[in-house]
Amino acid sequence: MSLWGQIAERLRRPQGVPWRSAGLRTESLTADEAVRSTGWVFDNKTGDVSLESFTTSGDKEVQRYLRLFGFVDGSTTNLAMVEIGSGIGRMTAGFSKRFRTVYAADVDAAFLERCRETVFHHGEPTALRTVHAADGRTLDIASGSVDFAFSYITLQHCGADDARSLVGEAMRVTKRGGLIALNFRTWTPLDAALVPLGGLVRVLWRTPKAAKYMARIRSLTRLGWQANRLSPDDVLAAIGLDLIGTQLREVTIIHSPRRRVTVSAAGVKKLAVRRVHPSHWWLVARLA
Repeated sequence: MSLWGQIAERLRRPQGVPWRSAGLRTESLTADEAVRSTGWVFDNKTGDVSLESFTTSGDKEVQRYLRLFGFVDGSTTNLAMVEIGSGIGRMTAGFSKRFRTVYAADVDAAFLERCRETVFHHGEPTALRTVHAADGRTLDIASGSVDFAFSYITLQHCGADDARSLVGEAMRVTKRGGLIALNFRTWTPLDAALVPLGGLVRVLWRTPKAAKYMARIRSLTRLGWQANRLSPDDVLAAIGLDLIGTQLREVTIIHSPRRRVTVSAAGVKKLAVRRVHPSHWWLVARLA
């Protein structure tokens, strides 16, 4: 990409600046070193972590979410899936042991290098395919080629338009009868402060010396990544309400019981699940 292209990309997707800064830090590190030195980039834990403990936590979440979405143990052995926003493979390793094919998609090529390493050590490398979503909004995967499209704590880091585009891509690449399970973040009272602070952090991140320092600080990185807040109605409207019941069926919004969720579209179920974060919600639906 040309210099002017890079500048235009940064202006259009400022949240990508801290994301790519984190990616640059992983280029010269092994996956284990990346987790030990910058574990906050990919997980909620800090301190004495390792690649093994990192993937163990991811494996437990894989088991929990597959059960939540209705997959019986052993039922995914011959299925293909895409993970939108794999990072360096915290959950990808667990998915690779349960699915025939796992497409790990991420906007950063350095993350995908570390993802391959992570799966080599703690997953099933023969199942892994990596997809560089360089434009942050499309997937280089054939239409109708996966049985399951999954994304967790990624779509909140995209610009709102890019997040909506990736929802469409998840539907496009999923087979008829397949399942999509996509995680979003919606507004909370605290966002009145977090969103403006995140914008300020992204401005500071454009200074190379400041970025190098800020990439080491978990709180600043997380602020810089908070790019959008989308409600269920926002996402369902983007999909097209006429598709509910025709192209999409069994549409369910999964949310925390500590948060009241409003859904205007007819034919959409709501399910409260205790371990879902109050600021998060899931769109789960089957392609008709």
